[in-house]
Amino acid sequence: MTSIPSPSPRIRIRNLLPTLFLGRFSPGPLNSLTDVPGVLVHTESIHLPKTNSINTGLTTILPRKDYFHSACYSNLFRFNGSGELTGSHWIQETGLLHSPIILTNSFAVGACYQGIYQHAITHHSDEKGRADWFLLPVVGETFDGFLNDITQFVVTPEHVVKGIERASSDRVKEGNTGGGTGMICHFFKGGTGSSSRVIPGLDRYDSSTQQPKNYTVAALVQANYGRPDALRIGGAPIGRLLQEEREKDEEKKAQLKELEAEKTRKDGSIIVIIATDAPLHPLQLERVAKRATVGLSRVGGVGHNPSGDIFLAFSTANEIPVQTVTANKRSVDPWKPTPLEVQVLDDQTINSIFEGVADATEEAIYNALCMAETMVGLDGRVVEALPLDRVKELMEKYL
Repeated sequence: MTSIPSPSPRIRIRNLLPTLFLGRFSPGPLNSLTDVPGVLVHTESIHLPKTNSINTGLTTILPRKDYFHSACYSNLFRFNGSGELTGSHWIQETGLLHSPIILTNSFAVGACYQGIYQHAITHHSDEKGRADWFLLPVVGETFDGFLNDITQFVVTPEHVVKGIERASSDRVKEGNTGGGTGMICHFFKGGTGSSSRVIPGLDRYDSSTQQPKNYTVAALVQANYGRPDALRIGGAPIGRLLQEEREKDEEKKAQLKELEAEKTRKDGSIIVIIATDAPLHPLQLERVAKRATVGLSRVGGVGHNPSGDIFLAFSTANEIPVQTVTANKRSVDPWKPTPLEVQVLDDQTINSIFEGVADATEEAIYNALCMAETMVGLDGRVVEALPLDRVKELMEKYL
């Protein structure tokens, strides 16, 4: 195993800094993307025995279990475009997401794309085994080539099939997990993180209690970006303080120099997936996706030129039928306009959703950093975990 367990357990930011202000709204029960009802996630890390050269994986997100027939409204925002998100043209064209979302490394996009098709062929082909449906897979990536021998193409379509089958409503595993296994954030070990917020709603009531039902907004990040001195926690310049300390240690200074050379050439990226059960239409979801930028900037992301900062938001509130015009199972006439009844929020009441997205994105990045462990990777390269004990000490003067 290439991750080095920390002397003290890795804990999420709320456990590390209980008094840190992380927004006005409370997290959901799991403080995870899977707090949004119906959203399922699976993370898989890939390491080869007796070698440090393979450290990668994939994260599978199902907007709903029957993503194939029931689309979600969706949209995206590109903060900086040095990255890939397949299927994005169709999402922006129609506002519909009807695919799993797979997050992985830059060279595994093709395998993951094929894997989504393989699962769909197995479960949705007609009686002759033909694919008489329309599906554009959604795959996002960040580059893990500093710690992982990305040229070995170890992610396979079968990993995707397994991920779709095993996706669950459990709390998302964080740190060196899934597509975030080999990622680096602010020159510390980064990876996968998640968080959620519960937003009081006034427009829908539980008939049994006559109390307002709440909405949930949640974020999942694959964090692989950022300069070391830019890292801030609750506005405190923790990255700069830690950088000064690391540069006084000759061994750590040498590690930083190698990492500096790599990151100057290719800074890295962040993918943010936002999920909600609030009824939002695609234009509103584009606005929601933009607010992930607020959370990213609080931690220290600025969207450098070689960074791929791509944010996708979807809502599970409306189920939009798709696959209804096919070769053998047509249920609507594509030449006769037919209305659908959907519910959407009043734009003038959306501020809390925006705020919750910014807060959840910020906390998800903190959780990725706090839960990740030191990793020894390709060619013996070492990327240290964020030193939680030291962070707690430094933060005392700011809390």
